[in-house]
Amino acid sequence: MFKKNILIALMAVIMLVLAACGSDKSDGAKEDGAKDDKKDDEVFTLQAGHSLPNDHPYHLGFLEMAENVKERTDGRVIIEVFPNSEIGAERELTEGMTLGTVDLVMSSTAPVTNFVPELGVLDVPFLFKDRDSAVEILNGEIGDELFEKLKENGIIGLSWGENGYRHITNSKHPINKPEDLKGLKIRTQENEIHIAAFKEMGALATPMAWTEALTGLQQGVVDAQENPAIVADQFKLYESKQKYMTLTGHVYSVAMYMMSQKTYDKLPADLRDIVIEEGQKAGPKERDLIVEMEKESLKVLKENGVEIVEDVDIAPFQEAVKPVYSMIEYQELLNRILDAQK
Repeated sequence: MFKKNILIALMAVIMLVLAACGSDKSDGAKEDGAKDDKKDDEVFTLQAGHSLPNDHPYHLGFLEMAENVKERTDGRVIIEVFPNSEIGAERELTEGMTLGTVDLVMSSTAPVTNFVPELGVLDVPFLFKDRDSAVEILNGEIGDELFEKLKENGIIGLSWGENGYRHITNSKHPINKPEDLKGLKIRTQENEIHIAAFKEMGALATPMAWTEALTGLQQGVVDAQENPAIVADQFKLYESKQKYMTLTGHVYSVAMYMMSQKTYDKLPADLRDIVIEEGQKAGPKERDLIVEMEKESLKVLKENGVEIVEDVDIAPFQEAVKPVYSMIEYQELLNRILDAQK
């Protein structure tokens, strides 16, 4: 009888221990569940930067992306957009993505060549036959390969956009032929191909960041610059002594919406997919805005006294910059792009 009572007591103790373990496990599950719920409620605020004004298609494309991402993630991802190099010029923004200090960037390709030199091929003057050819090539195999090069540097290429065709403005006289550029101090981007091209045309190429260029133009440190019509309009370059514009269209200014790999990695899978998807839509929308606004910008420039040389014989300019083609390091890539347009 005594042994029987001991056995019953032992069984009772075992049942209590098992119940306690079950209770602990249940509580642990609840705690884990609570943590998951908390994680599901976490808000991620991403910083997006670019170098142009808040009415430029760069910015408008980002704003639409931000709105769509916020709606699709129920407010769990907020994108704050900073224009006018507020959080850095294009090269600084690109470097910020590699470090994870900047989340999203829209930039022309020229400054990004410091990290992915292959992109420099896209800055070769008169590379693309027309806009449609450029878009087809960038959205195809060649564009995909260049995005892979970005990824090797901790940057995800979201979509290809543009900053329009680059034209020349100056404070001295109309530019009708390459010889008219001789001795003209022209601000260029910090890009070896652009610098070399203008030197071939006889200009005194002066590379500098855009924020410095605006002051340089106003103070007469440089006489000229080259940018799309939208930039000349939005920065009111007619107030910076730029009295003449020549529609050379010497470079189709390719641009990219990009994302830091570090930012991608920190986002939960469902959220990162949404950001990527909306980023892929941003480029085509931005391009459409560029085309639409370019015509209006030319009209505004004319109304503000800018003399525009529209009927330009491009052939002499193309001939003048031919030596630059042999300087390109990535000849195979260059030839693939040229051959794709034959």
